[in-house]
Amino acid sequence: MASPAKIINLNLPTAALVGRVNVGKSTLFNRLTESSHALVSPVPGTTRTRNIGTVAWRGKNFQLVDTGGLTFDDTVPLEKNIIEQTEIAVKSADLIIFVVDLQDELLPQEKELAKKLFKKYGGKKPIILVGNKADSAADRSRVFDPQWKKLGLGEPIPVSAINGSNTGDLLDALYKHLGKLKKRPKKIVIKPTIKAAIIGKPNVGKSSLFNKLIGEPRVIVSDMPHTTREPHDTLVEIDGDQILFIDTAGIRRKTKVSGDLERQGIGKSLEAITRADVALFVLDASQPITDQDKQLGGFMEEHAKSAIIIINKWDLAEGNEDPFRNEVREKIYSYFPHLSYAPIVFVSALTEYRVHQIFPMIKRAYLEKQIVIPPADLQEFFKKITQAQRPARGMGVRHPKILGFKQLDADLPVFELDIKSKTSLHISYVNYLKNRLREQYGFFASPIVIKMKKIKR
Repeated sequence: MASPAKIINLNLPTAALVGRVNVGKSTLFNRLTESSHALVSPVPGTTRTRNIGTVAWRGKNFQLVDTGGLTFDDTVPLEKNIIEQTEIAVKSADLIIFVVDLQDELLPQEKELAKKLFKKYGGKKPIILVGNKADSAADRSRVFDPQWKKLGLGEPIPVSAINGSNTGDLLDALYKHLGKLKKRPKKIVIKPTIKAAIIGKPNVGKSSLFNKLIGEPRVIVSDMPHTTREPHDTLVEIDGDQILFIDTAGIRRKTKVSGDLERQGIGKSLEAITRADVALFVLDASQPITDQDKQLGGFMEEHAKSAIIIINKWDLAEGNEDPFRNEVREKIYSYFPHLSYAPIVFVSALTEYRVHQIFPMIKRAYLEKQIVIPPADLQEFFKKITQAQRPARGMGVRHPKILGFKQLDADLPVFELDIKSKTSLHISYVNYLKNRLREQYGFFASPIVIKMKKIKR
């Protein structure tokens, strides 16, 4: 059994961005971390779960946390959860960045938030007031508006997250405060990691599984569709191995996507799949397979992704006997014949049933997709299997003649089969080669790609 996952502590000082909705915290987060992780839109409550990134300044690093914008309205969906996530971020931070919108009027609720922060953390940790949207000289002059004094946090540092204006001065100020702490900014080098993306349609339990895998409630879990709007990366250590888990937004059919915000989130989810080493494809045991599930399976085939099929909510299944599981397994492969290489694991994120089995499967998938067969061994292997079964003819009358077989890619099992021009090879023989390769060398959870190249001789 694998050991529990432990979130890797980079031992860096942390600054948390807080403020009401639409003041530009996520844009500022992306600017300072030089990334595009946080989803940015004018829709209130776009960010719901903490986003954590690393900032590099003066050759050293510190962590930055983006929090959900507060609406101060209990009727807003997930507002309570967003507040809880914000409280966790602020409590664990070494410095608080209170962000306001210089182009807007100060709200009474912002005064109340500043009062609460100062009462709880004033004198214990620095609170820096930042005036965002200082996109012009006129906007920057608004830092002298008397209204900001009502927050009791001093004069705002004007910045423009959208164009980067004055962000260097902000970083200097943050660096100065963080440099006075016991835990100071330092240069870090993160080791190469296994990247595992958790994908699936909405409400299959991806976020619940993500929280169980990383060992803490890092993302919000709700029955409301599209609760997760953007990918969330968390680096954990398990038995000495580092795995970067990526929780993604649920992917629906284009015809059911509601608005640009969801469209952006889905785009980021698909991007996360392409950068992952292993895709954890989550299906709901209590629901039938849908066209959207099939489309996601097709996307993984198209991008030749190592994959593990996870049947979640197994606690709701009709039975748990081996014959029943085998029956379900056969049915799943009938829906996804192109993912026949992907192992299936039955889990329950709710009860943690067999969740621990996922860790060693991820490691094995990562290692075996990188197997490189020595050329001499590959030629000997190829000689034996072609003697055991001659190449089958495809279209045409000429029997195919294979002139060579070699491995092309060291990061994915990709092979090239050279055949004589004006002949064709039947697809069944290509599948025969894949099966023999898998029997001999493994390639667990990884697709095997065989490219055919016609050569004139």
